Amino acid sequence: MPYVERSGDVFVLYFGEEGEPDSENAFHPDWIDNVDGLLDQIERHDGPAALVTTGPGKFYSTGLDTAWVVANTDKLNSYIDRVQALFARILTFPLPTVAALTGHTFGGGAILAAAHDHRVMREDRGYFCLPGITIGASYAPGSIALLAARLPARAVHTALVTGRRYGGVAASELGFVDEVAPEQQVLARAVAHAQGLVATRGRTLGEIKSSLYADAVASLRTPVANLESQEALNGG
Repeated sequence: MPYVERSGDVFVLYFGEEGEPDSENAFHPDWIDNVDGLLDQIERHDGPAALVTTGPGKFYSTGLDTAWVVANTDKLNSYIDRVQALFARILTFPLPTVAALTGHTFGGGAILAAAHDHRVMREDRGYFCLPGITIGASYAPGSIALLAARLPARAVHTALVTGRRYGGVAASELGFVDEVAPEQQVLARAVAHAQGLVATRGRTLGEIKSSLYADAVASLRTPVANLESQEALNGG
């Protein structure tokens, strides 16, 4: 399950199991519960603070838990609603947010990364990818709205309609991430960026984000209906 460590005023939320570098950090319902609980704890902290999210190994996140989706088709709509609620929470979080992409960032994982204020990606390995088109799976309107609000329009169009995989350098050139770094520096760069913004945490920051992305937030918080399992495989 995810866990949190502290670096100065920065809370580092690891999406995977401690000591398990191959965890794909998929959005199982229990994983969502755990992440939400940790975000609650971080929000309750008083004083300057920022949030960095990362994976402890070769994956940031692969998005939806496809095995759970296939086994629970009767719960798809409520599941996607929960996933999109997490996207909306990060998009409007009242702390500065930085995603440290140390590994593969696919589907819903890429959408979650896009919800952060700033993204740092490993320059030499790992891909940023929205693979829905390659498996015949679409995305919920809220997720598309988030991507359109946070990423360059032409680049995100190409990513969505081709399913192309982008390494760190290409992802940076297209605006999917803000900077790249060697593997051993990704997390440190993310923490350093976040540390420089800790004084901005608070209600005002959350309100600015909520207003800036009001349309995307409204779409993310609108319940989905009648999703098919194949459509849902991409993280909403």
